[in-house]
Amino acid sequence: MSDAQQTGGVSAGGEPRQSGAVGRLLAFAGPRRALTYLGCALSAVSMLVSFGPYICIWFAARDLIAVAPNWPAATGIAAYGWWALGFAVASIALYFTGLMCTHLAAFRCASNMRKRATAHLMHASLGYFDTHASGALRRVVDGCAAETEGLLAHKLPDTAGSIAMIVGMLVLFFVFDWRLGAACLVPVAVSLACMFHMMSGRGMGFMTRYMESLVKMNKTGTEYVRGIPVLKVFQQTVRSFRAFHDAIEEFTVLAQDYAVKWCQTPQALSLTFISAAAVFLVPVVALIAPGEADVARLATNFAFYAIFSAVIPTAMTRVMFMSEAFQSAADAVSRVEEAIAAPVVEAPAAPKAPRDNSVTLEDVSFTYEGADEPALDHVSFSVPAGATVALVGPSGGGKTTAASLVPRFWDADSGRVAVGGVDVRQMDPHDLMDRVAFVFQANRLFSQSILENVRAARPAATREEVLAALSAAQCDDILAKLPEGVDTVYGAEGVHLSGGEVQRLMIARAILKDAPIVVLDEATAFADPENEAKIQAAFKRLARGRDGAPRTVLMVAHRLSTVRAADKIVVLDRGRAVEQGTHDELVRAGGLYARMWADYERAVSWRISSAERGVA
Repeated sequence: MSDAQQTGGVSAGGEPRQSGAVGRLLAFAGPRRALTYLGCALSAVSMLVSFGPYICIWFAARDLIAVAPNWPAATGIAAYGWWALGFAVASIALYFTGLMCTHLAAFRCASNMRKRATAHLMHASLGYFDTHASGALRRVVDGCAAETEGLLAHKLPDTAGSIAMIVGMLVLFFVFDWRLGAACLVPVAVSLACMFHMMSGRGMGFMTRYMESLVKMNKTGTEYVRGIPVLKVFQQTVRSFRAFHDAIEEFTVLAQDYAVKWCQTPQALSLTFISAAAVFLVPVVALIAPGEADVARLATNFAFYAIFSAVIPTAMTRVMFMSEAFQSAADAVSRVEEAIAAPVVEAPAAPKAPRDNSVTLEDVSFTYEGADEPALDHVSFSVPAGATVALVGPSGGGKTTAASLVPRFWDADSGRVAVGGVDVRQMDPHDLMDRVAFVFQANRLFSQSILENVRAARPAATREEVLAALSAAQCDDILAKLPEGVDTVYGAEGVHLSGGEVQRLMIARAILKDAPIVVLDEATAFADPENEAKIQAAFKRLARGRDGAPRTVLMVAHRLSTVRAADKIVVLDRGRAVEQGTHDELVRAGGLYARMWADYERAVSWRISSAERGVA
């Protein structure tokens, strides 16, 4: 069954359906959605039963007033009391049973939302995670699912109870004395008018903006926490981290503008009227009492309505929170559906196997979502099997984009990316990933041992194979300084590594994977001279397979010293392949690469001198 069929919230084309938020939510609960309906029904019955004590009070007041002042003659008072107690206990029992049902459905719904969103994201293209921050995705997958629990477990049964309460309240308003009932409707009408005011104008769409602000604050907050060491080094505060500071300010302004400027007066007016509902009975009684034939009955009705009016604040407050909960749930389920609609790496019905390990880009164009200019514009080049091809060029030229199309982090908008003569879109994604190993400039280690971090590339690898890969990646000095060697847990008890050392561990992963194609993206970006020398030695080992045969290597580099020995160099500028050839050929051509090489040579020859002027 597809995600769309399971959730009922996403159409075949990936667009959210226009059905109600509650219906889309309940689709996640599966068979347990029936418990939601049962729980809501029990909650509604519970609310109707809760009116029993008020009716018993009316009967008791009627009998007492009828025999006043001979109170002992009212012999049915005790029975009314027991009936009232029975109604109260029954109401609580029904409500508790209803909540048990809705909680079981709510927990299953939230669990399924998390599972299905996570399972879908596991098949999403890796490029999707470059454009969606981890903090924002965590907020969507976990936070939005948690918000729906409150709606299904509490707000939905309370809504059913509120509807039953309002219907029952309106009936009781006019059962005993329609004039006093009409007086009780005045604060209800005022409260409803205030609510409509709060939900109109700025209130329309507030919950969507509110959730967007929360997601943004969560995302930038995660980035801020990761950047705390930098802030501390430079003695800065949160104001220096402009994105997080602005997100907090935006959320503050949004909340204050809505709560204070838009809702403060109508909310205060609503609470004042519904809390003083009994006050509206007094002038009505004063007007009708002089002409009333049965004053005792009027007094009984007045007592009933004065006590029963206490239900009004509860009913109206539930209605108010009910609308807020539905807005929140609608936004939450929409965001989860967006995550479930994330583009996935589709497996072809009849996958093809490549004939060799060559890589080819044929007239490839690609534009990132929301970008005005293409990242790649009709780019073509080839990497023969066993050859090393380097991508160089100015920043933003499209080097990383071109490399990321090979393992299908993204799919080309036009043109063809092929491995062994087969379009990568016609290959089984698992087969493609098994054939490609990649080392990026931004790598993260798990909070596990170094052994398990490297073994992640091939979980079935033995300890000896992991140690051999680490040695081949020039990591012996790293293991020597760790307290427990390869079994040291990264990040525990102050165990951290430099960027260059982490890069060597990533190369060890790639060596252990033993994939025939290797993609390197700025692999020496964080390396000091000593680490760079070791990384270069690790590259030479990585470029050879376990059997000694050369691997196919596509490398992205800014340090031109790392690409001199490449079999071919492709120069990318503004999304186009402007030059191709060996180092010597490109230098003789006198084009962009030759200028970049001249700049590089001047940079490496620059040094601080002890001469009188200070700089040579």
